[in-house]
Amino acid sequence: MIDHLIDLAGEHHALALGGAVIGVMFGALAQRSRFCLRAATLEVAHGVLGERMAIWLFTFSTALIATQILIVLGLLDTGAVRQLNNRGSMSGSIIGGLMFGCGMTLTRACASRMLVLSATGNLRALLSGLVFAVVAQMSRDGALSPLQSAIGRWWTIDSSSRDMIAMFHMGHFGAILFSMLWLALGVRIVIRKKVSAKMWVTAAGVGLMVAAAWAFNYAISVNSFEVAPVHALSFTSPSADVLMYVLSPPGRGGTFDLGLVPGVVMGSYLAAATGGGLKLEGFKDGASMRRYIAGGCLMGFGGVLAGGCAVGAGVSGASVFAVTAWVVLWSMWIGAVLTDRLIDQKRFWGFGDVAPS
Repeated sequence: MIDHLIDLAGEHHALALGGAVIGVMFGALAQRSRFCLRAATLEVAHGVLGERMAIWLFTFSTALIATQILIVLGLLDTGAVRQLNNRGSMSGSIIGGLMFGCGMTLTRACASRMLVLSATGNLRALLSGLVFAVVAQMSRDGALSPLQSAIGRWWTIDSSSRDMIAMFHMGHFGAILFSMLWLALGVRIVIRKKVSAKMWVTAAGVGLMVAAAWAFNYAISVNSFEVAPVHALSFTSPSADVLMYVLSPPGRGGTFDLGLVPGVVMGSYLAAATGGGLKLEGFKDGASMRRYIAGGCLMGFGGVLAGGCAVGAGVSGASVFAVTAWVVLWSMWIGAVLTDRLIDQKRFWGFGDVAPS
């Protein structure tokens, strides 16, 4: 099927089309489920295991289980996955994860959630998302790139130390069982808090989109005459790529990421429009705007340094059990909780609290 798509549309158009389709589905499901890592971390910071934590656990565990099943079935070869076969940065994972966690608390949304909220009329998310994309581009290829690279070299590990499944000798079936423990915790919260079926089913659908992205990109790489990167969903580098695509002369070839970001926006908009979720929201004062700009800057630099956002590293990278991805995920949690306690609960540095997104 994939080879027919490539023959019909060409490799670049096929990649962009696949990214757009998966993006539309991800955006619609994320909008309906209100999936967001930041929301889950704040529940934990406030001593609550509620609906938002259950949603995140269903997305996270479903992505892990579905991705490992793909590997078992031979539909994904981890030998082609960058997170497991290149040298990794532990310093980047820790510092970048902490910065990203701090930033997503300030902006009231993780990177994917900013796209979803922007599509539904949230001007705070739109501004912080633009700042995020600009700083991500500066950190990857621009003025901040030397600093980002220097921090990333402080502590590195080779590829043989990045595979958790090999390190702990658990095998892929063991990884599936481990992932089911996270799902069981999500089910327990759903039952105890009486979370609606619509919420946890759509949250699981978000996780399936991560596995779908792995499967699609791997299938393209197998059938491609060129070297095609095998990756799942992420929103740090893709946001920077879309920004540069818009600003660059026409004629660049399509990629999965260039289809993904607009697809997420379209899917979120359609889901909100059909569900009564469109609402124009802005800033209440200057302090609120400063907060969102600062958060976007931290997320942009931190996301590139960490090698991914809350979805890119925290879910996609974790689904192939890359050590650095799990370190990033925990660092994001810690950064988000500390920021909430120091800034929103203690009201330090004048940012204060704002209405949640």
